[in-house]
Amino acid sequence: MGGLMPGYNSKDFFRGADVSRETFERLELFAALLKQWNPRINLVSKDSLNDLWRRHMADSAQLRDLIPAYDGALVDVGSGAGFPGMVLAIMGLAKVHLVESSARKCVFLREVARQTECETVIHNFRLGDDAAINLPLPKADIITARAVVPLVKLLDIVFSLMYDRTCCMFHKGSRVEDELTLAREKWRFEMERLPSNSDPSGVILRLSNIRRLPN
Repeated sequence: MGGLMPGYNSKDFFRGADVSRETFERLELFAALLKQWNPRINLVSKDSLNDLWRRHMADSAQLRDLIPAYDGALVDVGSGAGFPGMVLAIMGLAKVHLVESSARKCVFLREVARQTECETVIHNFRLGDDAAINLPLPKADIITARAVVPLVKLLDIVFSLMYDRTCCMFHKGSRVEDELTLAREKWRFEMERLPSNSDPSGVILRLSNIRRLPN
């Protein structure tokens, strides 16, 4: 799916994404539900909805081939309208948990999961809140997040989910260097910087061996 341009549509996605016809039809159903619900609960911006298959579907789907093999849970933080977590679950990734603080968006996500017959667990709370500390969320082998908060804050939020083999896959934009500079003041990690196929100015950070620096 390299070098995607505006005008990219569902047919382009199907030609390039290496998914079955059945999976593609489930993603089309997801897209239809998003368009149906968006006027009521503002899941994504109107501009990005007009470029849905590049800005959201392909942007999420590219993670499938970048995520290392895992046995435990994949936790998508700040799932919003389901990107990237719902896309990855529909594409067949296992043990996907979606964490979203908006109750209305969680209603939407549950409806998508029901209609697409997608096995995923949806959690309605905000990570980082005191109330979330004892909630039944597993330690994560994989953590994904897209357009949530700057990296230094994001690592604070997800640190309670990590253990020594956790790998984080974070979409980042043109300010990634500034975010990395700030994050390195509080954290140490191994990092791979992967180009985004859907956004020329974007990157995907693959972080591992993440540890907080002493104060």
